[in-house]
Amino acid sequence: MAFEGFKCIDFEFDGLGAKVVVPNVTPNGLWALKTEYFNAFPAEETELLNRGWHIAFNVNHTRWAEPLDLERKAKFVDYVSERFDLSKKAALVGMSCGGLIAVKFAALYPEKVSCLYLDAPVMNLLSCPAALGDSQTSLLEEYIRCTGRTLSQLLSYRDNPIDKMDILLKNDLPIILAAGDSDTVVPYHENGALLEKYYKENNGTIYVFMKKGVGHHPHGLEDPTIIADLIEKHSGK
Repeated sequence: MAFEGFKCIDFEFDGLGAKVVVPNVTPNGLWALKTEYFNAFPAEETELLNRGWHIAFNVNHTRWAEPLDLERKAKFVDYVSERFDLSKKAALVGMSCGGLIAVKFAALYPEKVSCLYLDAPVMNLLSCPAALGDSQTSLLEEYIRCTGRTLSQLLSYRDNPIDKMDILLKNDLPIILAAGDSDTVVPYHENGALLEKYYKENNGTIYVFMKKGVGHHPHGLEDPTIIADLIEKHSGK
């Protein structure tokens, strides 16, 4: 199989699909793990591939960062690192619910993460999927079906990404954050802005790119080299 003109190795990992995309140039030993929506808005991943990076992905049971998927992803990072002779740390690429997965994964396994690129990340489950704030899109039925957690339970849930920000900071994990200022699915002020505020107030390393007049899509920046440069800066190159 091919991905954006690059060789894509498809295989099964722990009962679900997985893939690793191989660069066309000499590999540099660095790699990024896209946490969800593998084919969505791949400009930054393509830029990294052109620089010698590998890109990996493994299918999740759900997009809501439940423990089973996070545990599998930890095993996947170890597997990819060993099989492809890559760094033991991956840069995480998390878009929307992929951001939810990336933050919760990094909080559980900071030793496996070099940095996080988050684009319109879900940080607050009361905003998305519950739409109890300014989000105009409720995904609550899907969330309840996938997790078995009711709205009543979600109201007292303390395992949101925003509950993990101190762990990311304590482990000095750099954040690259992009979002549209007109996002009505995952409103920035209820999600990414909370991470931005916390990191800035506590002298964490964070880069913020606000896209004026942009909604939840498209993810990424018009110039993908900006994000790729920062990922490389914080990944040992």
